[in-house]
Amino acid sequence: MDYEPESEDPFRDDDEPDSHLSLEKESTKEYVVYLVDSSQKMFNSTCPASADDQKEESHFHIALNCISQSLKNQIINRSYDEVAICFFNTREKRNLQELSGVFVFTVPERDFLDRPTARYIKEFDRIEESFAKDIGSQHDIVSGTRENSLNNAIWAAQALLRKGSAKTVDKRVLLFTNEDDPFGSIKGAIKSDMTRMTLQRAKDARDLGISIELLPLSHPSEPFNVSQFYADLIGLEEDELVEFMPSAGNKLEDMKDQLRKRMFKKRIVKKLKFMIVDGISIELNSYALIRPTVPGAITWLDSVTNQPLKSERSFICNDTGALVEESTRRFYPYKDQNITFSVKELSDIKRISTGHLHLLGFKPLSCLRDYYNLKPSTFLYPSDEGMDGSICIFIALHRSMIQLKRFAVAFCGSSSRPQLVALIAQDEVIQSGGQIEPPGMHMIYLPYSDDIRLVEEHHSGKGGMVTKASNDQIKKAADVIKRIDLKDFSVCQFANPGLQRHYAVLQALALDEDEIPEIKDETLPDEEGLARPGVVRALEEFKTSVYGENYEEECEANSKQSEASKKRKAQAEVATKECENYDWNDLADTGKLKDLTVVELKYYLTANNLPVSGKKEALVSRILTHMKK
Repeated sequence: MDYEPESEDPFRDDDEPDSHLSLEKESTKEYVVYLVDSSQKMFNSTCPASADDQKEESHFHIALNCISQSLKNQIINRSYDEVAICFFNTREKRNLQELSGVFVFTVPERDFLDRPTARYIKEFDRIEESFAKDIGSQHDIVSGTRENSLNNAIWAAQALLRKGSAKTVDKRVLLFTNEDDPFGSIKGAIKSDMTRMTLQRAKDARDLGISIELLPLSHPSEPFNVSQFYADLIGLEEDELVEFMPSAGNKLEDMKDQLRKRMFKKRIVKKLKFMIVDGISIELNSYALIRPTVPGAITWLDSVTNQPLKSERSFICNDTGALVEESTRRFYPYKDQNITFSVKELSDIKRISTGHLHLLGFKPLSCLRDYYNLKPSTFLYPSDEGMDGSICIFIALHRSMIQLKRFAVAFCGSSSRPQLVALIAQDEVIQSGGQIEPPGMHMIYLPYSDDIRLVEEHHSGKGGMVTKASNDQIKKAADVIKRIDLKDFSVCQFANPGLQRHYAVLQALALDEDEIPEIKDETLPDEEGLARPGVVRALEEFKTSVYGENYEEECEANSKQSEASKKRKAQAEVATKECENYDWNDLADTGKLKDLTVVELKYYLTANNLPVSGKKEALVSRILTHMKK
């Protein structure tokens, strides 16, 4: 629950959606169960901690570290997802079915599958220290029994993921192990039975909409053979085996070094009714392609219980003190009287449009300018859920706009800001058998006339003339851009250092960490790259073409001149202040000016912008002349 302060504005929009927070709550959630192999081989096998570090870490430690980093980032990325951590091949057991060799980790006041909390993460970070004592490890298959820990673990994970509908919840099982053949020590019919039972259990889970992902841990000298057993368990095809191990390795690295950022999944932001002509309309789904990243909303907590607060507003009668229902009428003060409105009248006043798209006409694509796009566009795709035939009409309109090279102009009405929009058809792009760009339309919000500023007016001189670059200057600028151009640039390559530090501080406070992780500012200039001879030469040529050859000398002279002027200004301020402490007319009339020191005489001269050179007699004479005495 979040603290949602009520607006005191009587003209507040009651039908407007709150914010992206409400959209996030309604979006598809994800339930994840981490299955961690706890056999002795996980503790004995090691691999390098990183490519640059020679330190060796056990596979069990690497698995726990990956999960810990995922939990910490999940609170920022996907705060409404729920997780469970399940160890198998354990001595102790704790699960819903009381299955042997399976231990589900949790903390008090939390279900097995639930949202991660600060206490849950702190306890999990310490579990490796007490694992041998409290949980324990055992061999994959207990001698003399037919207990199958892997089969039990998948069964326990399936039971944990029973809650929630597969239509609204994505259910995943992430399996960490370094044993490519869990039944290698068993022979004959027993091994066949165990293999068949485990594969069938995994197939049943997949049929229920639960995806099983394998994260194999291996040493460079002992590669993991996924085709031995797990290819059948996770449903890999033969052509997918070659690419599986590299992709799994990248996934592990991503889990260990995840960026703190909010993740917004693909979801329908809003359903729109597109009215083409009278009597013909289709239903569209709108999707937000990109949005600014900001810190999460503030949550007010009780100072004693630390529980989230929710505000409530009540109306109390002044005469009786009784609790009354909210008034159905509102008022707005105007001059000396209150103008009253009913809730319905107020809603009708504010409703400029119905909130649907109204087609106005078509224009050639050449009429559309790049600078019309003032904010991120919205992607539109048809839906047949509300109106039959929407997809067919949309396809016909989409094809015609692409063939005729035209875009549609429409009115997008809303209660807050009615606006004209441009609908641009995008054709499907397929490369290497995969879809790169989907077919649909981009809705670009067109600016009002006062939203457009002319650059020429801003940079024009007093005579209205605009200084333009010469061909040589343009060529030198193009050379600089070519030298420092970033290959395959993407905005995802750079993180906001302010947000990264914000999340790091929150994490340190929540988990009682002593040190705040060091944040690398990737937005700083690449000094090493800019120091390359080719870049330096291109920059110098560009500066020379624009500012001339003596630019640096003039800058130094101007800098020295500005420092001297600052010094003179400071001396004048001091002299003016000191000059006010003397009665100069009385000193001149009584002949006491000659009794003052040279420094005191210069106070008067500096304050009145007079020369200060010469001997004392010259200074006194200059002051008397200025005072006309």
